[in-house]
Amino acid sequence: MVHVLARHYPLDVLSRGITVLGSGVDVDVGGRVVPLRTRDLSLVPSHIPARKLNIGVRPSAYLLLAYGGGYRPGPRGEDFEFTDPLFRRTRFHSLLLQNEPLTHPVDFINRLRYKGIRWGRMPSGNVLRALCAQLLQQLSIHTDSWSDSDVDIDDAWDALRPWQQHAVLPILDMARHMMDAFPRSATPLEMPGVVLMDQPDTFCPSERFRDYLTLLDRLFPRLQFILSVGANSLEDFPSSFWKKCLPLPDEEKPSPKSRPVRLPRDTILLIDVDGRLPNLALMKLCTHHRQKGHTVRLGKRDCFLEGPDRVYASTVFYLPLSQRRNRRLRQHYGDKLTLGGTGEDIGARLPHTVEALRPDYTLYPELGDRAIGFITRGCPFACPFCVVPRKEGGPRQVSDLDTLLEGGRLKKLILLDDNILSYPDADRLLREMAEQNVMVNFTQSLDLRLVNRERARLIRRIQCANTRFTRSNFHFSLNHNRNMDRLARKYRLFDFKSRNNVEFLCMYGFNTTLDEDVDRFRFLRSLPGAYVFMQKYLPIKGGPPPDTLDFFGPNPDPLLDKLTGIMFTQNMKSMENYYRWVSRRYAETYGVLHMGLVDTIFRYNHRHKKGEYIASLAGTKKIQS
Repeated sequence: MVHVLARHYPLDVLSRGITVLGSGVDVDVGGRVVPLRTRDLSLVPSHIPARKLNIGVRPSAYLLLAYGGGYRPGPRGEDFEFTDPLFRRTRFHSLLLQNEPLTHPVDFINRLRYKGIRWGRMPSGNVLRALCAQLLQQLSIHTDSWSDSDVDIDDAWDALRPWQQHAVLPILDMARHMMDAFPRSATPLEMPGVVLMDQPDTFCPSERFRDYLTLLDRLFPRLQFILSVGANSLEDFPSSFWKKCLPLPDEEKPSPKSRPVRLPRDTILLIDVDGRLPNLALMKLCTHHRQKGHTVRLGKRDCFLEGPDRVYASTVFYLPLSQRRNRRLRQHYGDKLTLGGTGEDIGARLPHTVEALRPDYTLYPELGDRAIGFITRGCPFACPFCVVPRKEGGPRQVSDLDTLLEGGRLKKLILLDDNILSYPDADRLLREMAEQNVMVNFTQSLDLRLVNRERARLIRRIQCANTRFTRSNFHFSLNHNRNMDRLARKYRLFDFKSRNNVEFLCMYGFNTTLDEDVDRFRFLRSLPGAYVFMQKYLPIKGGPPPDTLDFFGPNPDPLLDKLTGIMFTQNMKSMENYYRWVSRRYAETYGVLHMGLVDTIFRYNHRHKKGEYIASLAGTKKIQS
């Protein structure tokens, strides 16, 4: 099958200005798909670029579905296990193979109800509502009960007439595969794709075929349907369909390449390479240059513009991705570029005159009414994984609350202090925050070791919040499992309840074993209101490498069983990242997967990638297609 594909704009990303592309595949009777080589694409017009398709196990950039008449529901309980890494290739098997199973309808409807009604997930809810509305309107199928959480969908499905079940089955299968193909879309049924249908006039009674076509058109407005039907059925096509056409780009004229953005003369470009919070150093540089009359522009990550007078790039993390970005920035900007930040140069500092300036909050308008900055810097503890002892030294005060809050103009503070409780006069600073009724996000966490009864009272008086200030949040750290009895006594001084949001930052990948990690998690699970936020150890430039410990020990499987049984009520996404790290390390060490860990990883998120994960041994080997 040779085809010319026109990309939908703007939903499809244009590659090198190509909007129309020729390609092709060879499909055998067993459903095996082999991409045609460029030299085999002689039927593609010479003026259209031809390219070999890259067919693998990962989702294609383009959605192709196909249906023939010999389909049936698949077996119960298998559609959403996703243990087959090649399950996406079944999207067109019913066109080629008789009696090929499609998505089981009850399993899919129950999944929509579970995610869309019980958990309020927008894509599932939107798909369920669209299906119910259009099936009722076009085919007179009463679907009111599908949205009723108390109704048994098995009974509701069995109540449909046989022709209704047969007609709806490919509709539900299409909806299921569109949700899989566009997991980030809130309205996946409105995304583009191509559907081949052989004799869809046999999918329903002849008198309902016109309604069936209208159903396809309204339920999937951006899908292009290519149908083969009998001559008699052509008379049933709605007249409006003949007037529609698919707008195609003019393949004779290549799309114009966009010109690189050129900045005005005397512009200072500030680049935030990898920051997760607004960059305070760049905000002060912005103030400095605007005072000199310069125009200042902020860029983020890969930012390649033309014409800046000078460029300052700040790198917070020493990561391979950040280093690659820095190399590309050097190549593009040359001598105009000044690179700084902890991820690039631990000794780099702003000039004292710039450091003393007020940050320019207009550089990050998303801050809104939030202040950001340091009252103290430094920490007396020489933790080997931490950059602070080398970069900042001992604790000292560098600003005050009134300055950061701009004389009371702001009432929310993202506090970047390394270890404010280690400052000798910390109680005075905490008291000021409490008395001025300031909402504070202790971004770097509070050192529970340095808490006493008086400090616990002061911290409880402060409105501690998360970074966005949408809820109350307390932040502590637990990077090892030493002295946990003492920490438990300190924790009890706060009298936290289960409703309090107490987040413990736990580092992994440095100097803890699996046994010690499980010990930490069980300890935190025992503390009222506590949950965990896992942070992978990121080495600083010139710092100690990740751990070389015997992480698993002699008998890891019982420990992994305990690990997967420890559930927190919040931030399980960060735990999922930790599970993935452990799982890959286990696969690399033992050459197999711990399936209990795999089931836990895919319990809630990205279930459709489970088969690929299993077949690739947690990404450590190539999948045999």
